[in-house]
Amino acid sequence: QVQLVESGGGLVQAGGSLRLSCAASGTIFSFNVMGWYRQAPGNPRELVATITSLGSTNYADSVRGRFAISRDNTKNTVYLQMNSLKPEDTAVYYCNLVVGRTNYWGQGTQVTVSS
Repeated sequence: QVQLVESGGGLVQAGGSLRLSCAASGTIFSFNVMGWYRQAPGNPRELVATITSLGSTNYADSVRGRFAISRDNTKNTVYLQMNSLKPEDTAVYYCNLVVGRTNYWGQGTQVTVSS
């Protein structure tokens, strides 16, 4: 059974920074994709960034240049460094792990950016 546990959300002023972490536990194959998605009230869940176990990254246009995704394969942990935060970044952020055809999701962590 795979579990994802997120941490690091909170309230920050516009222009500030936050760092999210997500630790995966359980049986995880060495090749996988970890990432972050977010969902604001009334909106569908959207991609923020992903990173493969080999280090290839992908970002949404809205966060490219401000957010950085990284991972520690020895700890099965993925990080999201969020800089220059904007009020429109306010959302629940979800950690995601894809192994083969199976998607796993974390419980979500709230990020609120005040103007």
